[in-house]
Amino acid sequence: MIDAYAIIDATWPAAEYRRAGGFLIRDGQGGGSRVSCATLEVPLEQADIPAAEAAHRALGQRPRFMIRAGDEALDAVLEARGYESYDPVRIWSAPVAAMQGEVPPVTAFAHWPPLQIARDLWTELDVGPERQAIMDRAEVPKTCVLGRKDDRAAGVAYIGLYEGAAMLHALAVAPKYRRMSLAREMIHEGARWAAEAGAERFEMITTLANDASNTLAESFGMEVRAQYHYRRAPEVV
Repeated sequence: MIDAYAIIDATWPAAEYRRAGGFLIRDGQGGGSRVSCATLEVPLEQADIPAAEAAHRALGQRPRFMIRAGDEALDAVLEARGYESYDPVRIWSAPVAAMQGEVPPVTAFAHWPPLQIARDLWTELDVGPERQAIMDRAEVPKTCVLGRKDDRAAGVAYIGLYEGAAMLHALAVAPKYRRMSLAREMIHEGARWAAEAGAERFEMITTLANDASNTLAESFGMEVRAQYHYRRAPEVV
């Protein structure tokens, strides 16, 4: 199975990548931690954390690091430097066939580029222009899934496909239409698109604190195949 972090970088890419002090630094241009973090690329004893910090600051970013399995020593060093731990994350995975199911007529449809109504709904649900720009620059097969309830746009999601794996990002449902199976139906539609595009696996990312998303993933029989969290510098740049 392809590395989960490679799928993230391909389907949810930073605006620019650079190397500093043995770390890969991402320029997120305001798009959130996933595209603005550093990851360790060499053994820790060969790394230069101050160089990575300087590279972040040169981009106008608060220094932050993604801590993956195997990065426990880096995690301890950053904690000793006063770095705050936040946003523990799970990466869920299942065969794409397990994610498919019945979608009521006119409830969800996959399309690209996103309709303006989809973009407006993302913005309304706090997936603003900076995060939408990430989707636009991803150079992979991709789709937007628009969900509908009561004859109106009620949910929206983005899916990117890389090396046989479809990764779900930016799933958002309007508060009025939550707990009405819309997210499930949108995933069914996304899985249909993914299967037709050649995907074998379907994956999604959830924060540990998002009970609804974790419960949804479990209900599909998805399994956690990777976990990570972040450390960020104590000061705001």
